[in-house]
Amino acid sequence: MLVLALTGLLLSTPAGCGFAFSEPVQPAGFGATSDSLGRLYAQGQSFGEFLAGVKSRRETWTTNYAGATIAPALLERVRAVPGHWRLLVVAEDWCGDSANTIPYLARLTDSVQSVALRIVSSREGRWVMEGHHTPDGRAATPTIILLDSAGAEAGCFVERPAALREWMEAAKARVGEAELPQTRDAWRRNDAGQSTLREIVELLEAAVQGSPRCGGTGD
Repeated sequence: MLVLALTGLLLSTPAGCGFAFSEPVQPAGFGATSDSLGRLYAQGQSFGEFLAGVKSRRETWTTNYAGATIAPALLERVRAVPGHWRLLVVAEDWCGDSANTIPYLARLTDSVQSVALRIVSSREGRWVMEGHHTPDGRAATPTIILLDSAGAEAGCFVERPAALREWMEAAKARVGEAELPQTRDAWRRNDAGQSTLREIVELLEAAVQGSPRCGGTGD
């Protein structure tokens, strides 16, 4: 489709918001320095700033954020996690996975003082995306990096929650590629971000235990 800021091509398929970059880049991964991740985070926008500039899928972004609720049990788990944490988010407003993930995380960070969030574009965060591919080998949005208080990577989440990824694999055989987007969107509405929220809480808990995990990657 379109060349994105001359860095890569968007792969627009029912599978998700993937990119095929035209030039190689050194991937990041858990070896990335805290300075480089911290600097990228500092360059990012707050959710409010990002939302004010959203042009594509605006209704999805605003509706998901306005309707987002955090289960009391999840809030209790987050508040029990010691320390201060940051979510570095690589996202694009046109990406359905971003629009159905980030508003819920923004509501979570609104509800606790120990977790903050900033958003950068795929152009700015390309090297982060390239270090955290999906299981089928794509760089994709959203790519979310959990940073500890020193700015070091402590976990990640790529593209969509595991529950949706597994459901889509099973649904392909049942409904076919043509009907997959419609049934996927119905799944998202029914889930209302709860699977994503649970995975992020699990990332936090795993990081505290010294066992960082990276959900949704093939690396």
